[in-house]
Amino acid sequence: MPSISIDGIATRYEILGCGPPLLMYAPGGFNAVIEAWSTLGVYAKIRLLDHLPQKFTCIAFDRRECGQSGGRVEPITWAHYVAQGKGLLDYLGIARAHLAGGCMGCPPVAAFAVAHPRMVASMILYWPVGGAKYRQSSHRRFAEHLAFVQSEGLAAVVALVRRDGKPFGADPRAGPWASVIRRDAEFAAAYAAQDMQAYVRICENMRDALFDRDTAPGAEPADLKRTEIPALIVPGNDDSHATSAAQYLDACLPLSEYWDMPVEGQTEAATNARILEFLAKITGEAASAE
Repeated sequence: MPSISIDGIATRYEILGCGPPLLMYAPGGFNAVIEAWSTLGVYAKIRLLDHLPQKFTCIAFDRRECGQSGGRVEPITWAHYVAQGKGLLDYLGIARAHLAGGCMGCPPVAAFAVAHPRMVASMILYWPVGGAKYRQSSHRRFAEHLAFVQSEGLAAVVALVRRDGKPFGADPRAGPWASVIRRDAEFAAAYAAQDMQAYVRICENMRDALFDRDTAPGAEPADLKRTEIPALIVPGNDDSHATSAAQYLDACLPLSEYWDMPVEGQTEAATNARILEFLAKITGEAASAE
């Protein structure tokens, strides 16, 4: 698959299908890779990439610090993930696109719509992360990583990742840069040699920026309420994807459609029909306006 540099960080991406562009922020927490759309949990069941490319040019990518994309040790915020997606659209010469996010891909979609509303034709927010349990578990993951760093050192993180190869979500001790450490020996050496206390502060700032609320993270409610972009919200219902997080987004977004379908009813046929119906309405309105 092709890879480009965005702000000095490699981004692996894939383009599938044809039609209006649809930028897809992958699910998978801290392992948000292209393959997650086809292999992870509910996404393996609904098989979006078997259906959406029939009508849309789907632009999928590994989020920075995930899979085969690169990374940089810095206090990452949702704005950093927005910049990666925007950089990819800019590289492809796309001025306006539909955006889809799954799981932890939903906050950057919302943040993208706030930061660059003219570039966003619509939003699909599938199983947005959020809720008190999600914030608490995210903070615990960072706490486990920092406890390991302070006890064993940064070189031990590199050794752990090289031995087990697990991403941050699978083994919190490995930290947010595990995928880059595993792939890039030069990055791993620089990672191990950095100042530990400065690194701890970076992780703490990143944790507090990404997981700062018990609702759906990504954008401030006042900004969401000014975002007049059509959105389809599909709720999850577990500890990481609280239904209340989806309901919060529905309350904040003035042009939202909330698909009040229980998880067991979110079948491959029903889900793809609902998403394509939503997108067809938006593209039809755009064509009429032109």
